[in-house]
Amino acid sequence: MVRQAAVAGQFYASRSSSLRAEVERCFLSPLGPGKLPPHPIDGPRKIVGAMVPHAGLVYSGPVAAHAYCALAKDGMPDTFVVIGPNHHGVGKGVATTDEDFETPMGTVQVDKGIVSKLKGVVELDRTAHLYEHSIEVQLPFLQYLDPKATFVPIAMAYQDYETAVEVARSLRGAIEGRDVVILASSDMSHYVSPHQAKVDDTKVIDKILDLDAKGIYDAVQRYQVSMCGYGPTMAMVMACGGKSAKLLKYANSGDVQTMDRVVAYASIAVYR
Repeated sequence: MVRQAAVAGQFYASRSSSLRAEVERCFLSPLGPGKLPPHPIDGPRKIVGAMVPHAGLVYSGPVAAHAYCALAKDGMPDTFVVIGPNHHGVGKGVATTDEDFETPMGTVQVDKGIVSKLKGVVELDRTAHLYEHSIEVQLPFLQYLDPKATFVPIAMAYQDYETAVEVARSLRGAIEGRDVVILASSDMSHYVSPHQAKVDDTKVIDKILDLDAKGIYDAVQRYQVSMCGYGPTMAMVMACGGKSAKLLKYANSGDVQTMDRVVAYASIAVYR
């Protein structure tokens, strides 16, 4: 069984050549790194986690490209874990799957060895992944960097702090001894003014940079920040064992197309 692409032709191009060109435009965009990433090398491997956005590539792709360019320079891990919010609420509260994912650029294999070791709150449930875009839109970037890249998908419908703690605990046990980068897929503020987005998002970003998982949750709740993937972000921070973090890029949809109400995006890398 292969999980078919759910948002090809909507969030990104539906043909392989067009999608590859779209990914390259993200890297070359004035909002992106401004250059194509280098061929992934056996680099220092200092990056252990990252937060990346997941809207349509035309809007969030250039911001996401900053994280993927940093990964290319740092060297590719054995595999990735991609944790995203479950926007549709279908399936288990925290769900993985052992089905490979298909995009117009080909099939991305799931690391079934890690999936088989996930315990506790993380349950095997393919239905939670059928329509969810937050994980899918990361895959063209991974395929662009390495056509043989593998990953582990985790969709979180439950995003409370206690669930994030359990997800992180399960992940740490499953990836022990493996060279893994954990990606948290999340957009920041939704449908507010650019000024309000910056004000609200800064409160949360500061906590991410401090690697303060509980602080992330408290900031989102206290200031009612409409960040859609704070649960995955908390889980990533707690699971990857990072010692420092850096904001690579912050922008919003209004930087791409003039609009009064925007969705904001951030790329953040977490280092050993």
